[in-house]
This record gives sequence, C-alpha cells and structure tokens, in this order.
Amino acid sequence: MNIKRLLISAVLPMMCLTVSAQENDNTPQKGDFTVAATVGYNSFTNVTAQPGNLTDYEGSAISSSWTDKKLMVGFEGGWFVGDRWKLNLGGGLNFTHNPGYADLPGTIDEFTPGDDTLGEIPNYRAVASQYSCTYQVYTGVDRYFGISGVENLMCYTGIRAGFSYALNEQKYDEWTSMGKSVGETWNLRGGIICGVDYYVLPAMYVGVSVEAFQYTYNMTTYRPQDGLASLQADSHNFSILAAPTIKLGFKF
Repeated sequence: MNIKRLLISAVLPMMCLTVSAQENDNTPQKGDFTVAATVGYNSFTNVTAQPGNLTDYEGSAISSSWTDKKLMVGFEGGWFVGDRWKLNLGGGLNFTHNPGYADLPGTIDEFTPGDDTLGEIPNYRAVASQYSCTYQVYTGVDRYFGISGVENLMCYTGIRAGFSYALNEQKYDEWTSMGKSVGETWNLRGGIICGVDYYVLPAMYVGVSVEAFQYTYNMTTYRPQDGLASLQADSHNFSILAAPTIKLGFKF
C-alpha cells in the first residue's frame, strides 16, 4: 500500500503538469526573456604549459574531434525580439590555482651506480605552482517554428558564433627552473544549430539541441621560458552533428 501511494504521489504531479501544458499556450511571445542552465558534450579549450628545462620543444594545435570533447556545464540567456525570433548569449568561466612545493633532494645522484641504490633515498622533484583560466562565450540567433497538433512544443534552427580561451602558467621552485612557462590556446567557432523546446509551464521549459555543422579554428602558443620566442601551431576542424546539449530554462 505504501509503494502504491508513493507511485501515485510521484506520477500525479507530472500528469498535472502535462495536462496544464496541453490546455494552455505557454509558448514565448515578443519581448520575453529566457535563462537556462545547459549541459552539453562539446569541444573544450584546454592547454598545459611545457616544462622550462628541456633542450628541445615542439608544439601542436589543440584539435576538436569527438575524442577531444567532454561534458560542459554553462548558461544561456535569450531575448525574443519577435514571436518567432530569439537572440542568444551564453558562456562559462573557470579558474584554478595549484600551489607549488619545493624539491626534496635524496641521496641518489649521477655518481650513484645504477645497481647499487639499495637503501638510498630517492629525489623528489618540485611540484609546479600552476594557474589556469578558461572561459567561453557565444552568441546567435534562432528562428522558431510551431509544430501542428502539439501544444507548447517548438522546434528552431539558427546560427552560432563563439570564442573560447585557455591559459596555463607553471613555475618550478628548483634550481633547474628557467622561469615561468606559459601555454595559451583560443578557438573561434561557428555553426548551424537545430533544436526543440517544450514549454511545460508558462515560466519553465526544457530543450535539446545539436549543431548540424560546426567549424572551429584553433591557435595554440607555448612559451617555455622567460625571454624565449613563442612556439605556435594552428588547426582547422569541421564537425557534423556536434555539441549535443540539453537545457532547463525559465521564461519571464
């Protein structure tokens, strides 16, 4: 009996929401604003500075294939400039700081025989002090279309343009360190998006979207030591059915 009551208590509110959504027109009108939390499987911008005590360096641009994507959480704001036209602005931001630690020398050095280290104390390398910053921002415009016979369900297509940036700085507290090492990367991205929004309440909606086509240009720069010239590499990426995203939003 308790299980039956629990199931009824869980299902009844959802049935009420569905009936309410079907009986009322909750679709947006000109002048409405929207704010949504988004979760998407998208290409991300990330870079790691190279150690500053190497004798040779090489650089490669960050690619944007499906193997380089991950789940990303962000926000999206929108403004309906017309009953069927919406302007969008979204993005995300992240800061990370990792404190550094000095090295701890042991008893093993270049004069210690390789087969005679029993009882010796190993050397502990320093832990780099790191600072990282990543952010992304995008904008776009969508054209909405009603679906005949289905209340409060609207599909849309539109365009997106975005910019993302990542910075990583490292510095080792040891005598071999040659100063701060820096890695930077940025993306310029454009795409064609398609999606569906369902307005379950006058002030709430859920949606899914995917970018039918996406182009990304990336530039990655490394400066392993203070005073050295930067090492640069770039890439071009074309994706189909990129950045699948779900969202929970509010309309007011």
